[in-house]
Amino acid sequence: MSPCKRIIPCLDVKEGKTVKGVNFENLKYAGDAVELAKKYSNSGADELVFLDITATNEKRKTVVELVEKVSKNIFIPFTVGGGISDIEDFKAILRAGADKISINSAAVKTPSLISNAASYFGSQCVVVAIDAKRCDDDFYVFINAGKKNTGLKLADWAKQVEELGAGEILLTSMDFDGTQKGFDIDMLNLVSKSVNIPVIASGGAGPYSKHFIDVFEKTNADAALAASIFHYDTLPVLKLKDELQKAGIQTRRLVK
Repeated sequence: MSPCKRIIPCLDVKEGKTVKGVNFENLKYAGDAVELAKKYSNSGADELVFLDITATNEKRKTVVELVEKVSKNIFIPFTVGGGISDIEDFKAILRAGADKISINSAAVKTPSLISNAASYFGSQCVVVAIDAKRCDDDFYVFINAGKKNTGLKLADWAKQVEELGAGEILLTSMDFDGTQKGFDIDMLNLVSKSVNIPVIASGGAGPYSKHFIDVFEKTNADAALAASIFHYDTLPVLKLKDELQKAGIQTRRLVK
């Protein structure tokens, strides 16, 4: 894994519009997806994640046309997820301009999709997103936009995902999502110490560089993902990278 850390803005998209909520609820409009993507590509972001967050529950496919528009306006790696359930979906989204595909509910329901996609497109193309929260004294995996507890223990599923050929895990703490109180260090340590593939930290970032410094100093996370703090410019990407550099944390792109 690279010693350099990645900063990744996330576009949570519903009905073609970027939204943001708290603990997966109370979604509010956060801006035009194409314009936000363009801004991040031009302002130091290392990658971009686009999640059609209601596609699975609404039983429809990710909006291919919007993926095409976004991909034509950015020059950084682009991961797309939401409603992707088979190899044909992978093909359609990759053709539309995505570099990686993120699968979540479909991976739990059909684990062979991970291995099949990894064989067909390469592990580097397959990101498994995991939404998890505390239940009693352990962490459990949830699917269908956080609506359904699978009964799978987080560490067990993370290990299985790696064994099946996923190239990366996007780990979201449902307890911390949208709270802006910092990343879920305990959850991230549980997963990042259980696997040997890159882990992207998601859920809880606030407008404080300390949250990102903590996640990189206290866990083995390879990247940190955030949404609203970047959308509303409460912590611009380049300012964050400057603060990380001062703290001795390397990022993948030079801070200008």
